[in-house]
Amino acid sequence: MAEQTIFSDTVSLTAIRDGFRSAIAQAVETFGATAPNPSVGCTLLDADGRILTVGVHPRVGQPHAEAMALAQARAAGVLDQARVALVTLEPCNHTGRTPPCSEALRNSPIREVWIGAADPNPQAAGGASRLREMPGAKRVVMLADRPEMADLARDCRALLAPFASRVVRHRPWISVKQALDEHGSMVPPPGQKTFTSPDSLVLAHRLRRATDAIITGVGTVLTDRPRFTVRHVPDHEDRKPRLLVVCDRHGRLPADWIAEMTEAGFDVISSPDLLSVPAMLAERGVNWAMVEAGPALLASVSEAELWDDWLTIHKTADADRIDLKSRDESPLRLLRENACSLES
Repeated sequence: MAEQTIFSDTVSLTAIRDGFRSAIAQAVETFGATAPNPSVGCTLLDADGRILTVGVHPRVGQPHAEAMALAQARAAGVLDQARVALVTLEPCNHTGRTPPCSEALRNSPIREVWIGAADPNPQAAGGASRLREMPGAKRVVMLADRPEMADLARDCRALLAPFASRVVRHRPWISVKQALDEHGSMVPPPGQKTFTSPDSLVLAHRLRRATDAIITGVGTVLTDRPRFTVRHVPDHEDRKPRLLVVCDRHGRLPADWIAEMTEAGFDVISSPDLLSVPAMLAERGVNWAMVEAGPALLASVSEAELWDDWLTIHKTADADRIDLKSRDESPLRLLRENACSLES
């Protein structure tokens, strides 16, 4: 009976957990489409804890997750049944491209709002306080204040990590992807582009889709002429050109390759200084960047401690072994867990 302990005025812990998991899982699929905004999910529950709808912020300029969830509930004719909102990020309290989500929730039948993580952006923060204001106050619960929900709070922080990194540290979250064969080499056999399994390729391409920028080295370009396109999973529709930064200290980047990549939907930037790349990407609104490069650039990234998480795919005689190192709650962990749940 422990799972049925009442933490809300109306619904059970089980319902809250299930609702947050749905919000997080759907928001993870928007990684790579929302920058410079965060990926956010919102689940609406009725008084019995049933999920009425799950909304996500699909891309910049479109409604936020709370507004999407409320609109979906209204369109389905169930808005009057909504009592609890579970939001992965504190509802915004400012007018930008869209109206404040705190006001949308205040003007709805929602009685309780559960918040997965506080907003690190000072321009948008304050939604929780606004929701508590009288008259018309809502009951607000922060997951951080509920030790029993620590796992969900960690997942919400991981979902927020790319955006929080840019806003707080003024640099994107940086993930390194590296593949090694049985002998510890990154070089594929002659005539092949890769040596990893189909499942590993899907994970690698999910990471490509999730990131807003790719960082590589001119040596990789000259040797492999890589395409860096998303192929093993569907890419986001109508996504804006992705940034592709090539570290090139001596101006060796081929003009024809730049033209090819531009045609393929990339905004190619050559940089002579690896250390200046994170700040430059943050200024361009990049939340999450991915490093796909050869041993020399990876060594430089490691030495400068520019990485936030490091994904290593080890080719073995059987299934590939996946290792993930992270300095904090990792969005890549969520991405990998979501991939596993989609396959099951």
